[in-house]
Amino acid sequence: MPNETLFELTAPTIEDIDELARDTFERLPKKFRDRCGEIVFRVDDFPDDDVIKEMELETPYEILGLFQGVGITEQQESDTTPREPNIVYLYRRPILDEWSDSEITLGDIVTHVLIHEIGHHFGFSDADMERIEAEMIDD
Repeated sequence: MPNETLFELTAPTIEDIDELARDTFERLPKKFRDRCGEIVFRVDDFPDDDVIKEMELETPYEILGLFQGVGITEQQESDTTPREPNIVYLYRRPILDEWSDSEITLGDIVTHVLIHEIGHHFGFSDADMERIEAEMIDD
């Protein structure tokens, strides 16, 4: 009889990806985390129709994450208008699709997406984000 535990395996849930993202965030350097301020993480299966249209995506699998809000580089000290918190979206199904098509661990993919999207918040260059990611993955 086949190993029954093989049939009990399920894909990581939204909650699993959320937990992985929060664990990854906690492993980021404190200086980096402190600069994030009030940032919210949200995991959805796919981007919504507005994001798909705005980004001109052919399929919802083309995007793994998205930063939505006002980046630090765009904020002004004179801003007194309360605004919604910055949100980093992680899209579970595209992330799982990427994971299934590669030899990269799920944790490394989530790390990549999280650093990339937070990097947009800070206005980091691709080189800056690659350096931070390399430090995280080497740990």
